Amino acid sequence: VPSLDTAVCDRETRHFNQLAAGLGDDVLILTISVDLPPAQKRWCGAAGIDKVVVMSDHREVSFGTNYRVLMPSKRQLARCVFVLDKNDVIRHVQLVPAIGQEPDYDEVLAAVKALL
Repeated sequence: VPSLDTAVCDRETRHFNQLAAGLGDDVLILTISVDLPPAQKRWCGAAGIDKVVVMSDHREVSFGTNYRVLMPSKRQLARCVFVLDKNDVIRHVQLVPAIGQEPDYDEVLAAVKALL
């Protein structure tokens, strides 16, 4: 996500946190942003995020660079969702066309459930 401190990223991460509760232990959901780890920790505590693992790409932006989702001019990540199988093979990618738009949760959920 671009930044947890924005309304769309906030809603997205909270929604995935709710979805995670019903998907079982075989599903791990990560939210990755370039926010500083202390800011992420503060936000997660305030938002009650307990199912999604939040990670920072702040230091080296290696995730953004390697997965080609870094927006260099803003030093933020594009809004996208990757679904990986148990062998860490990417099986579904959703690159959201507008940064202010939430992902298609139904599409993501269908991709996840197809792998269970």
